[in-house]
Amino acid sequence: MRHAGFLAVPFFVLGSLAAAEDIPPAEEQAKATLEKSPRHGEWIDVKMPSGGAPIKTWVVYPERKEKAGVVLVIHEIFGLSDWIRAVADQLAKEGFIAVAPDLLSGKGPGGGGTESAASRDDVVKLVQTLTQEETNARLSAVREWAIKLPSANARSATTGFCWGGSASFAYAAAQPLLNAAVVYYGTAPPDESLAAIKAPVLGNYGGDDARVTATVASTEAAMKKAGKAYEPHVYDGAGHGFLRQQTGKEGANLKATRAAWPRTIAFLKDALK
Repeated sequence: MRHAGFLAVPFFVLGSLAAAEDIPPAEEQAKATLEKSPRHGEWIDVKMPSGGAPIKTWVVYPERKEKAGVVLVIHEIFGLSDWIRAVADQLAKEGFIAVAPDLLSGKGPGGGGTESAASRDDVVKLVQTLTQEETNARLSAVREWAIKLPSANARSATTGFCWGGSASFAYAAAQPLLNAAVVYYGTAPPDESLAAIKAPVLGNYGGDDARVTATVASTEAAMKKAGKAYEPHVYDGAGHGFLRQQTGKEGANLKATRAAWPRTIAFLKDALK
């Protein structure tokens, strides 16, 4: 298991540091980042092959001549938020077609999605009703749509956060055509599922997130036994949700973000070229 060391950053400079670097914004800055983005983002309704409510999906396109790889951005247990959309925008800045589906589409009041829920707690309750099979089916519908875009190179990856990190890992076991999976502070599927994984998996974990990080060593051993490519990194002092909560943990969350994000981009670029 690989570790990244701790470097304290004064609290009052955290926001300016995050804004000045090529990393996603913290949650507090997400809406403003989206409003000033020069990239083309749009809402698309992706049809499910089985029928029913379409999957409302935020798509951001990179500004490049060549065809690009597709990255599915899997939201946290808090649903498709402005922050997840801003992460997608940052991925597009790095040259990927970033696709962020609202996996709650059709599940909310009046057949809505994340936006229809009255509170964050209500969103959490809705996400908890999603089965893994349903999540995988929705991700596959969005992936199939995205890789057929004229500007796509037909290669695809997932990256997910918290609940979405676990969903990213589980989807790698369910989708053999996936080219890479990134897991941010999410747990692995059962060991018996790991043999089906074809894609390399990159994991990013907070050192102070014992609920999740305590599982990493056993996951690493199980992946190694199954002959699968798994590269976990644990960032000392960082907490759960460090990429979104960059001002937390007395600088450790920002330090983790500054290490994990470039590592994520390099991993995706290698897998999707």
